[in-house]
Amino acid sequence: MIKILILGGTSEASALASAVAKRSLSAIFSYAGRVSSPKSQPLPTRIGGFGGVSGLVAFLAQERITHIIDATHPFAAQMSANVVAAAAQSGVKAIALTRPAWQAVDGDQWQSVGTVDKAVSALAGPPQRVLLAIGRMHLAAFAAQPQHHYVLRLVDPPASPPSLADYTAVIDRGPFTLAGDLALLETQRIERIVCKNSGGEGAASKLTAARRLGLPVVMIERPHLPSRLEAHTVDDVMSWLGDHY
Repeated sequence: MIKILILGGTSEASALASAVAKRSLSAIFSYAGRVSSPKSQPLPTRIGGFGGVSGLVAFLAQERITHIIDATHPFAAQMSANVVAAAAQSGVKAIALTRPAWQAVDGDQWQSVGTVDKAVSALAGPPQRVLLAIGRMHLAAFAAQPQHHYVLRLVDPPASPPSLADYTAVIDRGPFTLAGDLALLETQRIERIVCKNSGGEGAASKLTAARRLGLPVVMIERPHLPSRLEAHTVDDVMSWLGDHY
């Protein structure tokens, strides 16, 4: 008998939850709790952290988890590292369901950087209208470049005002469309975009829109992660699970 823990927060995680539920497999879905109204899932759901590697190991033992699937955001580096360590300690089988990274194509004007701090440094220069499509966690870092007007695309309204001198918050939840992103960039008179290389289809339209409008993009590349087993589709994960049930 297997029991699965799905670490979610992405559209792929939701699709996986549906596939697991359809097969009536025993599973728990876990959210980190960073969104105020997370999408409901067809599986028993928990919200919140585990308390590091030791807490995750304890949870796996308590719930008798046999398989853990890391379907968190590609930039949830600490959680992903904890999964690798906890799986190794507990003997639980683990796989990551992750999106392939975006690749620049002809017409793109990307400046690739390795960290948020380097993205901030890349904005040195005269004032511009900058779309920050990076979530809410790292907004404060951009206060170091106060000359810009920042347009923030967020899932939830900020609980407290960001520490930015000049900004507009746009509350919206993906998946986004090309028409919608073209309208956003044109209406807000965006001159530069800062985003994370999260991959996937749900947020790629802003890159197509930037290409069409000739806008430069500061692309924050993915953090380094420990070696792990990865899959890029729900079917591949289900096939992996199928080897064990």
